[in-house]
Amino acid sequence: MLTWENISLVAAIVLPFFNIPLIMRIVRRRSSADISIYWLMGVWVCCLLMAPSGFASKDVVWRSYNIVNLVLFTGVVIAVWRYRK
Repeated sequence: MLTWENISLVAAIVLPFFNIPLIMRIVRRRSSADISIYWLMGVWVCCLLMAPSGFASKDVVWRSYNIVNLVLFTGVVIAVWRYRK
């Protein structure tokens, strides 16, 4: 792999980890009232629709991003629905 590909791979894996502070904030406050359900489900459905392309891609950066993002954003969806009042 080239240097730029390695940097891109690290960024693709690290970027979705910024969902973790959001999950932690929701759990700590025990509320997800500030998260729009329409926004949440719109983003999640788009992630689901992009996933087959990522899973089938030969590009390791795109595939890695899709897998990590789908897993962590699904965690956001679960946290929001669990703490919805």
